[in-house]
Amino acid sequence: MSERASTHVALAKSTRNSATPSSTVDGALLPSLAPLLHEWLPRQRWFAGKGRPVTGFALVAATEMLPLDGSAGPGLLHLLVRAQQPSPSDHPADDCYQILIGVRSTLPTTLAGALIGRVERGPLAGRTVYDALHDPRLADLLLERFRRPGTLGSLRFERTAAIPAGLPPRVLDAEQSNSSLVYGDAYILKIFRRVFPGTNPDLELPLALAREGCDRVPAPVAWFEAPGTEPLTLGVLQPFLHGARDGWQLALTALTAGRDFIPEARALGRATAEVHTALAAALPTPALHGTQTRQLIARMTQRLEAAAQAVPALVPYVPALRAAFDAVTALGHRGGGWAQQRVHGDLHLGQALRSPDGFWSLIDFEGEPARPLDERRRPAPPVRDVAGMLRSFDYAARSHRPWNPEWAARCRAAYCEGYALASGTDPRGEPELLRAHETDKAVYEVVYEARHRPDWLPVPMAAIQRLAQSAAA
Repeated sequence: MSERASTHVALAKSTRNSATPSSTVDGALLPSLAPLLHEWLPRQRWFAGKGRPVTGFALVAATEMLPLDGSAGPGLLHLLVRAQQPSPSDHPADDCYQILIGVRSTLPTTLAGALIGRVERGPLAGRTVYDALHDPRLADLLLERFRRPGTLGSLRFERTAAIPAGLPPRVLDAEQSNSSLVYGDAYILKIFRRVFPGTNPDLELPLALAREGCDRVPAPVAWFEAPGTEPLTLGVLQPFLHGARDGWQLALTALTAGRDFIPEARALGRATAEVHTALAAALPTPALHGTQTRQLIARMTQRLEAAAQAVPALVPYVPALRAAFDAVTALGHRGGGWAQQRVHGDLHLGQALRSPDGFWSLIDFEGEPARPLDERRRPAPPVRDVAGMLRSFDYAARSHRPWNPEWAARCRAAYCEGYALASGTDPRGEPELLRAHETDKAVYEVVYEARHRPDWLPVPMAAIQRLAQSAAA
């Protein structure tokens, strides 16, 4: 029997016995893995608690997806683990992480880069554990689970369409806050590493758009979650846009070639407007006025003040930036109001894919991973997404030498024109609201770059200076 066939036989057996308690998943499991996780987890790109020591772990749920049965393996354990860390005020709770652990007696050299370590004690004593997503046999098992939806232990698998078997898996290296697998250039599976109670918007919004018939976003084919009062979304399988290139790559290529990006930017504005229109039709659109406006601006002001404490270079600009926020409050006091709806929440050139025929699609509706899930699911004015894309054009222009601010300005104008053509509303027609959201985004970028990429700090700081001057004018 082939290795792959033996895996599928074990899969069928584990499906039949899914209600039976596993001997491997017991109270001794996490203590035996904890020394290895202490070393391995903080090194992962998707670990959100960098810079704070891990003091312990708490097991949220464990499922033996592929049992060892006394063989050499592989086995597959699905863990939801809470990492216990000292928590600053802006990060009040211990984070819950999804970890898929492969188990073998001996790790093949092809999987050496996925090594977590060798277990010294407990139910897996003497076994080697590793990141299962890098093992083609175990990655194939995940696809099989979607093909056979239902409940397994603490997990529930759902699908909306038939999924073919035998699609070879490969891991994408570009992900940071999550992990992704591509199956035969037909599907992409996003695995959420840091998980939260409540439906992830990267599942919720594409499903809503599919119901509206919007083809600008790949519709979910399958997903899995940990059920509960507030289910934890764990992963989403969607069509893979083979041959598409992201807007960031295309923009840098245009800059290097010394050519404009105006047609592409205008078409991308149209695509954004179509997505916004469909989201407004699919989900509630509460108005933003009065108390809601004050709350929105209060949150922006709080983020500005916290950012100025973290990055002293912001301090000279705080009064002018606060004035940009106050201008929105003043309009609200005079009876002004704006439409709100569900939005992308973290829109930039890297979240837009252009197919070879020029068709733009939007992806990654998770929102800014650093923000709480309830905040990411909160309705917002559509200009929030527009502001994110406008900032992205600035980033692209600043990443090229020499800096080409005129290129960015033309792209920004073309994007807004395309948006207006598709929606009937030019986002520049609400300058105070657009400026406030662009300011809020630039403040977020300043903190991010100061913490993670200091060499990039001049990029958002240039926008801060421009926006401060605009607010003061």
